[in-house]
Amino acid sequence: MTTTAQPWTSSITEVSGSNVEVVTGGSGNPLVILHDELGHPGWLRYHEALSQNHTIHIPSHPGFGQSDQLDWSMKMHDMAIWYLGALDKLGLEGADLMGFSLGGWLAAELATMCPQQFRRLILVGAGGIRPPGGEIYDIFEVTPPLYIRDSLLDPDGTPEYRTICPAEPEEDILERWEFAMEGTCRVSWRPYMHDPGLVHQVYRLERIPTLLIWGQQDRIVPVSAGEEYQRRVPGSRLEVIDNCGHHPELEATDRFVELVEGFLA
Repeated sequence: MTTTAQPWTSSITEVSGSNVEVVTGGSGNPLVILHDELGHPGWLRYHEALSQNHTIHIPSHPGFGQSDQLDWSMKMHDMAIWYLGALDKLGLEGADLMGFSLGGWLAAELATMCPQQFRRLILVGAGGIRPPGGEIYDIFEVTPPLYIRDSLLDPDGTPEYRTICPAEPEEDILERWEFAMEGTCRVSWRPYMHDPGLVHQVYRLERIPTLLIWGQQDRIVPVSAGEEYQRRVPGSRLEVIDNCGHHPELEATDRFVELVEGFLA
């Protein structure tokens, strides 16, 4: 019988008196991935594909996973300031940065504060800017399983749907979702899932190559938010994937990886 080695490792690093969990895997130039509002869902197909050419670092935000909550952090700006120090401690200056949904908002805040710290920036279905058309989905009105289902255009046709959302979740998954909802609420409740000031500050991202990826049928963060990011970030590029909801990395994995690799090459 043969066994396959686990392609990733998990470690705990202390940053300014707080522990942060980081999943790491792959080889090549560093790529920091900031997870969405439900936390790191586990090592998926797109992680595996990108890890062939990049060393992937996936920190769990404060209050998510095994990372300590920051009692003083009550808004995204606070978390971003802490994150800059955490990335310094992890030796990730000059890394590429990619964020999904809530993590996309966080990535936009980080790169706006300190664009010289990152090589390239990718925002995927990112919050942070209020969409000119439509509304951001209210995650706090539904259960996590319903939210995940609504975030996908065709859940049953998405190969990893039941990987990220089991029909009968184990206790550890339910606990992870509970902590994630609390952590998300702390930094995104008022105003909900955006910062009114960020839209006037992202012009600073003109200093860093920026790729925006959206699903055409995104029901969580409307594609109009991606169009507004593109309008506000000089030189940015928006790629909209048709027949796709809020998770192009799951619903159109091959196309998503192709876009990311082409941009980072």
